[in-house]
Amino acid sequence: MRRLILYVLLLALLGGCAAPVDPDTARESIQVLAMDTAMLITTYGERSVPAAYACEDTIRDLEAQFSRTDPDSAVSRLNNAGGESVEVEEDLGRLILIANTYHQWTNGALDISIAPVASAWGFTEDSFRVPSQEELEELLRLKGRPQFSTPGIVTSVSLSPGQSIDLGAIAKGYAADKILEVLQEYEVPRANISLGGNVLAYGGRPDGTPWRVGIQDPARAENPNAFAGVLNLTDSFAVTSGGYQRFFEENGEHYHHIIDPATGYPADSGLVSVTVVADCALPEYPGTMCDALSTALFVMGEEQALDFWRFWKSSKTPFELVLITEDGRVVVTEGLVDRFTQEEGSGYDYETVS
Repeated sequence: MRRLILYVLLLALLGGCAAPVDPDTARESIQVLAMDTAMLITTYGERSVPAAYACEDTIRDLEAQFSRTDPDSAVSRLNNAGGESVEVEEDLGRLILIANTYHQWTNGALDISIAPVASAWGFTEDSFRVPSQEELEELLRLKGRPQFSTPGIVTSVSLSPGQSIDLGAIAKGYAADKILEVLQEYEVPRANISLGGNVLAYGGRPDGTPWRVGIQDPARAENPNAFAGVLNLTDSFAVTSGGYQRFFEENGEHYHHIIDPATGYPADSGLVSVTVVADCALPEYPGTMCDALSTALFVMGEEQALDFWRFWKSSKTPFELVLITEDGRVVVTEGLVDRFTQEEGSGYDYETVS
């Protein structure tokens, strides 16, 4: 009995001597395979564990609505409805409405209705091929914005017969926006969320410094640690789209997955990578905006992308850009000058624009 009492006392003393865990630095990190992407969710704080798994639940719920390859998803039901109106949940209705808006704002550079064209190239099914010009022209005739039964909160959507949509260009950005809501609900002090090319840098690192978000070097895409530069971000979304991420080669030609809705061919804009950065505090789904614009501005090319940035800087929700060009330049907009670190020895020429 004496030995037992001494043992219990020893455990109590050892426990009392242990350094207390700082709840602000307690961490949970989980990997999620969803939306055709390997995602990493890292949360901090006393509620880091339930927050991380609530983020995963959010992603799973959105994937069940948005997936084009899941035959049971809401998008698949819409695509297979033969033109009939389909009732949709609030998130899907809102995202289609947002996509329609960015289609208008980008003069068609973002177009979720080019899904049949993407399938013709095999990017959806991973069975790559080069379609004929005649086939593309026929499929491009199916383009058009989805229609809603009522204005305001969308409850049902219809497509034209033969039409289908793909939300891949904006779905992960919307997921990041919804994850931000989860982090705020669980009062998480900081988090680093990576949804493929979509990053949410929430708060700062435990040591008080900004999160470091690398921009992949397209010329060394096979090396995940090769960067064209590093962004130092706090409370920001950063989304990168690039022609190096998903592609195939045939007869010496390189064909990537970012389709120009005007031609039906992979965008040939002189850009190889576009990164869009925006503040988390901005209204109207800034993560979704970054995702939508990273694709649309890639299609537009450097000159139009910068003109678009200048216009939005003064009239709409502001954002910043890092463009990597085919001729070896990294173009950084002025709002990122203090948050962008050049990569020594990368071989790129760096420019700042205003």
